[in-house]
Amino acid sequence: MNTKLMIAAIMVVTLTSCKNSKSENDEGNLVAEQEQAIAEVDTMTLSLQTFQKQILCNGRLSAIRKAELMCPRSGEILQSVNVQNGQHVNAGSLLAVADTRDRSVELDKARHDLERARVELQDKLIGLGYDVGAATSEEELAKIVPADVLKRAEVTSGYYSAKFSIQSARTQLSDCKLIAPFSGRISDLVARPHQRGDKFCTLIDDSYFDVEFRILEAELSSVRRGTAVKVSPFISEEDVLDGTVAEVNPTVDDKGLIKVKARVKNNDGKLIDGMNVKVIVENSVPDMLIVPKEAVVERDGYHVVFMYDPKTSRAVWTYVDVAYSNLTSFAITGCAKKETEIHEGDIVITSGNLNLADDTEVSIVKEE
Repeated sequence: MNTKLMIAAIMVVTLTSCKNSKSENDEGNLVAEQEQAIAEVDTMTLSLQTFQKQILCNGRLSAIRKAELMCPRSGEILQSVNVQNGQHVNAGSLLAVADTRDRSVELDKARHDLERARVELQDKLIGLGYDVGAATSEEELAKIVPADVLKRAEVTSGYYSAKFSIQSARTQLSDCKLIAPFSGRISDLVARPHQRGDKFCTLIDDSYFDVEFRILEAELSSVRRGTAVKVSPFISEEDVLDGTVAEVNPTVDDKGLIKVKARVKNNDGKLIDGMNVKVIVENSVPDMLIVPKEAVVERDGYHVVFMYDPKTSRAVWTYVDVAYSNLTSFAITGCAKKETEIHEGDIVITSGNLNLADDTEVSIVKEE
C-alpha cells in the first residue's frame, strides 16, 4: 500500500513540473513573437534628382572598315607571308610578296633597252645639229632642243617606248608586293608561303566599331543622332565603353522595330568584329523622385512603396506609378488610379519590405 502511494505522489510531482515548464516556454515564445513583430528596415528620404532613363538592347559589332585582300599576282606562288591572324599592322606595311624572279628579269631588260634608246636619241639629235653630248637628262635636253623636235626624236629613236616599258616593268614588280591599305588587324588569313592562292586575308580596322541594334517604335522619341550609349560585351559585362548614336534608319520594319547604329571606340582592344554586346541607351530626365528597385513591391497588380511615419514608427502602404526604370532604380510618382501622392522629403522604406503590411511597426537600421 505504501508503494502505491509513493508512485502516485511521484506522478503528481512530474505532471506539475511539466505544466510549469510548458507555461514558462509559452511565455518565452510570446515575448519572442512580440519582439519579432517590430520589423527592421532601411530607409531613404526622397529628393528631386536627375534620372538616367535607359533602353536595354542587344547588338552586334561590325568594324567601320573591312577589306578582303587578294594575294599579290593572284594564282602565282607566294614568296613570303609576313603576318599572322590577329596581328595588328599599320597602313603601308608589307603583308606578302609573290615570286619576283620573272619581274626582276623584265625590269633589268627594260633598263638595258632604255639605255640603248637614250644613246640612239642622242645620236639622232646630234645628227640634227644639236650639241647634246654633255646632256644626261631629259631636263637638260629640253633646254637645248625645241619641244616638238625632241618629242619627234624620242618617238623615232624608240626612247619613248623604252620609257613606257620600264614604267610597266616597275609596276609589274611592285604588284608582287601586298601592302596594307589602312591600319588594322589581320583575320581569316588563308594564304601560305610557297603556295598558290587567290584570297589572302581580311583586314579589319578595329579602332572603332559600329554596333547595330533595334528599338521599339514607341522608344524612337528617346533616340536620335548623338544620343549617348553604353556598350558591354556579353562575355565581360563589367567592361563598359561609351559611344554615341551615329544613325537612325527612318523605317519601321514588320515587327515594329527601328534599326539604329551607334559608334564606339575600341579603347582597350577587347572588342572584335561580330561580337555580341549589350547596349544601353541613356537619356537624362530632370526633377524625378528616385528609389532603388528593391523599394518597390507589387500588391494587387499595383506598384507599392512603404512610407515611414516618424510619428508612429509605422509603415504606410502607398500606391505609386513607375515613370521610368533603369538597371538599378525606378523614377516614381503618385498612383493616378488610386489618387495617391508622394512628395520630396517623404521617407521610403528601401529594405525589409517584402513581408510588410500596412501599419506595421518598424525599426530603422540604416537611413540615407
